[in-house]
Amino acid sequence: MKYTRLTKQQLEELHQEFINFLATQSITGDEWEEIKTNKPEVAEDEIDVFSDLVWEGVLAKVEYLENISEKQMHLFHLAEKEMKLISVKVMNPAIDLNTTIGFSWFKKNWQSDFVEYLTASKAYTEDKNLDKFQLIQQGAVITKGDLYQWFDNVIES
Repeated sequence: MKYTRLTKQQLEELHQEFINFLATQSITGDEWEEIKTNKPEVAEDEIDVFSDLVWEGVLAKVEYLENISEKQMHLFHLAEKEMKLISVKVMNPAIDLNTTIGFSWFKKNWQSDFVEYLTASKAYTEDKNLDKFQLIQQGAVITKGDLYQWFDNVIES
């Protein structure tokens, strides 16, 4: 398995897609029930293959990721040829970016001496989707990129 298995909830939400996936393998509903009962390892393998297919589809479309912790923001733009990073570090010990108060403070004080910025870019390895997946495994979440784009515009001007 290349990525991680979808959770039970995710599989339930993708129930119809999973049925279609089984159909492409010529597995009927009755056959699937038999496989689950008599060959659970085969059923697990099918779920793993389906999970990887879903992840591949999602990761191919991801353009922005954010990983926000108490004192730092790592904002990623996953461009065609490279990953671009805008890193924000807050040095005010009283501020937690994960709270509404902390983020409000940041919005007012983003130009203060208590905030540092860094930009970087990195080429993908041979497996671009795996690079993206590893960022998600490290805590990044898929976003529309509003925060990244705002910073990118500020930095450019």
